[in-house]
Amino acid sequence: MKVVMLAAGIGARLGFKTTKQPPKILLRFGGKSLLQHHIEILKRHGIEELVLGVGYHHHEIERQIVELGAQDFVRTVFNKDFEEGNIVTLWALRDELCCGESILLMDADVLYHEDLVARLVDSRHQNCLLLDRDFDSGDEPVKVCVRDGEIIEFRKWLSADFDFCGESVGFFKLSAEVAERIIAQTQLYLRQGRRQEPYEETIRDVLLTSPRGTFAFEDITGRPWIEIDFAADIERANTEVLPRIQPAKGRRRAAMTIEPNMARGEIQQL
Repeated sequence: MKVVMLAAGIGARLGFKTTKQPPKILLRFGGKSLLQHHIEILKRHGIEELVLGVGYHHHEIERQIVELGAQDFVRTVFNKDFEEGNIVTLWALRDELCCGESILLMDADVLYHEDLVARLVDSRHQNCLLLDRDFDSGDEPVKVCVRDGEIIEFRKWLSADFDFCGESVGFFKLSAEVAERIIAQTQLYLRQGRRQEPYEETIRDVLLTSPRGTFAFEDITGRPWIEIDFAADIERANTEVLPRIQPAKGRRRAAMTIEPNMARGEIQQL
């Protein structure tokens, strides 16, 4: 299985007063960039390849891939129109999603516990997303609304009755068929000139028009993660999330620093 990751944006909402700010995937936490965190976690969980949709300062990202010695694991796809909506980056990645196999689609600007990836990889569902019930409601989070065990809404703005809702992490497991349908919907949006739409809208369209049971969710409430959108998120990532995902001393540290190409079963036995 491979991961397709959106990493092309400028990150203007971080509020840095310089055009030299790094791409968000190169922000560092605990001495490692988000890119390095992604690579180490994905390798530990058996992912065979990471494909990054890049744009803003893409040469810096490509340089770090080389510095990390990850050229055999990470490829980049350049979106020259990266200043437009992230739906355009999704379209630039269309060949990677329409590959005839299941994939993971992920946002790049997330610091997270590796259990989140494990929940997707190990899920019995062909198509699923991650849901966190412990979130601050408002206009910013993309919400997942559930009624009678089924997802009935997936959007920032709520307009449906539901049993409960949570925040989407921005990580998705997609079957080959559903990935192709999402790309077809993306193409429709672009033909209609809707280039500033959030890419999640195409997933919503496919989700809401699919037969019952096509999409599912994995509840990761209680697991630490944060999406890096604003300057305050950087502070929270360092003070609240990072201490909960860094390996502890002793036995756990040994388990987290073994060679990344070892099988997950071997890791769990340490």
